[in-house]
Amino acid sequence: NVNLSGNFSLSELKGFANDLKDEFESIYEVSKVNITGITDREVKVYLNPFKMAAMQVSFTDVENAVKFENMSISGGEAKIGKIDRSVRIIGEFKDPRQIANIIVKRDKGNIVYMRDIATVVYGFKERDSYSHLDKQPVVTLQIVKKSGENLLSTTSQVFQVLKEARQSKMIPDNLKITITNDQSDMVKKQINNLENSIIMGVIFVVAILFLFLGTRNSLIVGFSIPMSMLIAFMVMGLADYKINMIVLFALILALGMLVDNAIVVTENIYRFVQRGYPVKEAARQGVGEVAMPIISSTATTLAAFLPLVFWHSIMGEFMKYLPITLIVVLTASLFNALVIVPVLFVDFYKPGDNNPLPKTKRSLRLAGLFSVLAVIAFVAKWNVLGSLLVVAVVLGLLNLAFLTRLAIWFQKVFLDWLENTYLKFIRFAIRKNNAYWMIAGTFLLMILTIGFYFGSKPKVDFFPSSDPKLINVIAEMPISTDIRVSDSVMQVIQAEVYKLIQPDMNIVKSVLTVTGKGAVGQNEGFTSRGGAPNKGIITINFVDFQDRHGINTFNIMRRLADSLIGRYPGVNISLEKQREGPPVGYPINIEISGKEFGTLLRVTDSIKALINRNNIPGIEGLTMDLDIGKPELLVKIDRDKARRFGLSTGQIGDAIRTALFGKDISDFK
Repeated sequence: NVNLSGNFSLSELKGFANDLKDEFESIYEVSKVNITGITDREVKVYLNPFKMAAMQVSFTDVENAVKFENMSISGGEAKIGKIDRSVRIIGEFKDPRQIANIIVKRDKGNIVYMRDIATVVYGFKERDSYSHLDKQPVVTLQIVKKSGENLLSTTSQVFQVLKEARQSKMIPDNLKITITNDQSDMVKKQINNLENSIIMGVIFVVAILFLFLGTRNSLIVGFSIPMSMLIAFMVMGLADYKINMIVLFALILALGMLVDNAIVVTENIYRFVQRGYPVKEAARQGVGEVAMPIISSTATTLAAFLPLVFWHSIMGEFMKYLPITLIVVLTASLFNALVIVPVLFVDFYKPGDNNPLPKTKRSLRLAGLFSVLAVIAFVAKWNVLGSLLVVAVVLGLLNLAFLTRLAIWFQKVFLDWLENTYLKFIRFAIRKNNAYWMIAGTFLLMILTIGFYFGSKPKVDFFPSSDPKLINVIAEMPISTDIRVSDSVMQVIQAEVYKLIQPDMNIVKSVLTVTGKGAVGQNEGFTSRGGAPNKGIITINFVDFQDRHGINTFNIMRRLADSLIGRYPGVNISLEKQREGPPVGYPINIEISGKEFGTLLRVTDSIKALINRNNIPGIEGLTMDLDIGKPELLVKIDRDKARRFGLSTGQIGDAIRTALFGKDISDFK
């Protein structure tokens, strides 16, 4: 959402919004752009019923007068000499003031003009919503992306349009532009997390394996992480799988399992090399010996995730990307371990590479070369490549200083001590009756674990809750409340919200207040109605978690709930936080069915009142999916009297609706 605000009139904001809308819609990835917060312009004809009655003018007379004057029609063709000319009658209004001068009725020489019975105003439609961003009126452009298009690319082009609009003075410098509901932020963070996890995973894997296998062998295993990811991306690309939140989560989850097979294969090949086998023969023997075990091990892991693919309902559609991604990535890691790792080992392994002391001159030359390349990369703004080169230089220098000697000590001293300690423990465990005590202790620990789990009755939550990124304060006034009254109530609630969050304003990014259309929360029961004139919502957006200085937004939510709920008579206030995971609806739904609709409403209302009276802990908002109690006026027509005046029920109903609600009778272009 692109929100426009500032010291401008609504019509000026609407003009800026229309200009930006044209630019946004020229982006290929954008499907449509909706403008909210202001209504379209229209010509309003305010009729005086008393003057109409005095001059015997009906609504139908006014409607026909405007319709038949505001039109352009074809008049056929006229033959002028030897040329046929098309004839077109131009009658559309070019100025709203022309409407005031049309003749509505002519009777016995008496002419009634529109200006005699009405006032013509060129303004805006009656508002069905009010929006305020940080206490200022706001016009919002809702940008909708085409299905399947790249979200990050679309967002980047939107920001580029805004930048160019500033530079070209299409929009003034003092126009405030606020971006809300930017879904690309979360995607960027997840991608950054994935990149950081891959880099850190490679570094830690190489560092740990360096102690066991030496420099080259550890690099070979570390290479399996990006290689497995590359293979997985190729397969998912061929299957037309898009990168989404669940796929990114699955990739991060799979990082810890990617190197398992490569470690086993590399270690076994290295074992054969230590036994004196040639490198190629060691690779053949090493892979052949562990191929079936790692295949079966990977298959059991995949089997654990496979049932999730067949998960039904909307949750299945949402979660199926998790098992599919894990299956693809782990299969890619198996292929990498059995095919690619042996080849790399044969090509890059050198005898005695497990603990050689580094060659100082060569290491320093490589460090200097990588440093120069890193500087060039940073100058060219290839920051990722530059960072990787800096890491390589640092690791190389550390290796030159002490890492290789540390690896030698680890292999010669620490591993020997660890093996001897392990052998002593095994001898103790299998001595005489000790094995039985070990088995009994294992079963006892299992029983205690199961008993503790069921005895403590741990809470179950489908998706874990975290500090909310946004909080919605939802207010519902009585049915049929005028939208202007609802907006005035929302202003009072908004002022109180600002007082309550004032101590923590340093972590509040924006406060958006919407009344009427668009005032919808996240829960299914509320969003399904799309807002109403008697409803409003205040959305509090917070800064990112790392910028909150330890402030818990849950506490802010509880503070708002304690102060606002039940404070305003006749106003039902509830709070909700940002929903985690897929749309699963309410935690608890009570369905009430019956044959008599009136009885059904009374029972439902009594159950709702009963739950509210008991003050059950944990219930923050109790709502029904049906609005009841809306007052209405019933008009009963005396058909005999209506016939005497030549009126039908349809004519009377149309006249009443026109008098109360108005009627669209023509288009002003």
